[in-house]
Amino acid sequence: MKKRNLARQLCLALCLVLILLLCAGCMPSSGSQGVNEDGTLTLVDTSSLSEDVKLGFFDYIKLPFSYLLSFLYDLTGNYGLALILFAIVVKIILFPTSAKSKKSMMKMSRLTPKVKALEEKFGDDKQAYQAAVNQLYREEGAGGCSGCLWSILPLLLLIPLYYIIREPITWLMFHGNVDAKTVAEIQNVFINARNNAFLADPNCALAKLNATGYYWQMEALPFLDSVKAELAALDLPGTVQAMNTRFLGVELATIPNFAFWKYFDVNGVWNSIGQFLLPVLSGGINMLSMWIGQKMNNTVIVDENGEQDPEMAKTSPQNNKGMMMIMPLFSVYIGFVAPAGLSLYWFLQGLLGMLQDVFLTKRYKKFYDAEDAVKQARAAEEAAKEAERERLRAQRRAENPDGMIGSASKKKLQQREKNEQAAKEAAYLAQKNAQNAEEAELEDRASRPEGDRPYRRGRNYDPNRYKNNKE
Repeated sequence: MKKRNLARQLCLALCLVLILLLCAGCMPSSGSQGVNEDGTLTLVDTSSLSEDVKLGFFDYIKLPFSYLLSFLYDLTGNYGLALILFAIVVKIILFPTSAKSKKSMMKMSRLTPKVKALEEKFGDDKQAYQAAVNQLYREEGAGGCSGCLWSILPLLLLIPLYYIIREPITWLMFHGNVDAKTVAEIQNVFINARNNAFLADPNCALAKLNATGYYWQMEALPFLDSVKAELAALDLPGTVQAMNTRFLGVELATIPNFAFWKYFDVNGVWNSIGQFLLPVLSGGINMLSMWIGQKMNNTVIVDENGEQDPEMAKTSPQNNKGMMMIMPLFSVYIGFVAPAGLSLYWFLQGLLGMLQDVFLTKRYKKFYDAEDAVKQARAAEEAAKEAERERLRAQRRAENPDGMIGSASKKKLQQREKNEQAAKEAAYLAQKNAQNAEEAELEDRASRPEGDRPYRRGRNYDPNRYKNNKE
């Protein structure tokens, strides 16, 4: 088995670590509040919670994006539309890093034929092969991690972005300017409202609110109007307003159900189907985006004549089938454990990423196409010269079957003429001898009285000799 490139292994490890970090921000928490015997939820104990507002490093990264998403919601009045515009703006902000990542990946793919040639050259000498590959990367201005290193920054920014989407009350309404105790008091308001609704009618929508789950802020958005008076009684640093979290008839604030057909009566037919489709579409678009990205990268892999080389493209280091499966499956999993809004955002990221990949490929491929055009023109010119040389060689062979060239020495030319003259004389002598032999034979036949008898056996032959004896 061929030894994998160390840089590729490092990039894969970094991506897996970041995926685990995303899991920490997206997966449900196991520390949810307990359920009482009567079906009500236990309130959060606020006595030990801090009343100080403390922002960490990632909180300062969340802050500008929280203002942006809040502004987009105020502009559109719909949480789904705000997420769409938010995804577009984030892609625009991160476009420079995405462009550098794409450019580096295309350069890595471009070097595939040279890397393959080095592999064949050094054979089992892996140390010499790796040194030669590193030297090639340095000369070409590429690196084993250069492509994915630029991809890490957008992935790092996704972590605080998910927290903003997951905690809309903390970040969209208060922009992080709220202490832990106040957040817990807001949560208790929803827990009390849920408990009262559950005791009155266990089948009503508010009674099914998961007010103590990891995504309680997101799931509480549709019920803000129901607790407006209770929230007003709290000493809040801002105003809590109801949000429209329905998009195309699909509720983005609740978690999709895999067995969606069981919830038609509770959530509605289209809402249940739409929530189920969002994670599936999210995984599908991300897989398609990665597949198209690989195909786009492979279009710059050419042979020495500037022609595309499909066989060499199969060995490209960008053809990482493992990552192509991990990320889409991860997005599907997250889609069924997080509110549907996250799946919508992830779907938009995959769709925009695919369109961006096509645009960047066409942009950077122009430079490679120019290089390939020069190679193709040079190869065509060399082929034309070789064809002309072959034509001239064939012409000389036809004109000079003996292989004598125009630059032959005078001695060789004289020898050639002498040989030709000797051949002509030999032919003339042979013809003359044959003619003389024929004339001599005719004269000999004419001198004999018996004429020409084919059966005679010499000059003393007498055909009547035996006849006379018998008589």
